[in-house]
Amino acid sequence: MKTYNIKTYRNGNEIIKPHFFILNKGMNSGKPLDIPCTNCFTFSCSSETDKDFYYWLLFGLWRTKLFHPFLRGTVIPFITLSDLCKCIQTGTEHANQDLKRFNKHIEALKFLDLKEKQFHQNLQLIDDTRKMIFYEYRRRQF
Repeated sequence: MKTYNIKTYRNGNEIIKPHFFILNKGMNSGKPLDIPCTNCFTFSCSSETDKDFYYWLLFGLWRTKLFHPFLRGTVIPFITLSDLCKCIQTGTEHANQDLKRFNKHIEALKFLDLKEKQFHQNLQLIDDTRKMIFYEYRRRQF
């Protein structure tokens, strides 16, 4: 059984173990993050392999909106730590039933994530090129 630890994120705490962050407020509660924000949990585990497993498990649970029934609060919805742990436990049990298939899905998600990042980089390059063209035009006109 894989062991992990989830705590409320506190700015300034140093985390040595492999870790990622989980958003806990808003309609995107449960979303795994690489960079911390004020309203998040810190998820740490013993190895990079476990981190990878749980990161993509949470990504899948978040994408399928599994956390929505657990959201509380009227103005700003949030997920509690205990509800998050229940979701992770259930998701882990389902993933471990067919681990080979789950790992295959993780590889597909990683590939799509890489392609999405490349796509955003290309959009940024296109935007920069547009700016360069206009700056060149402006420099000649004024």
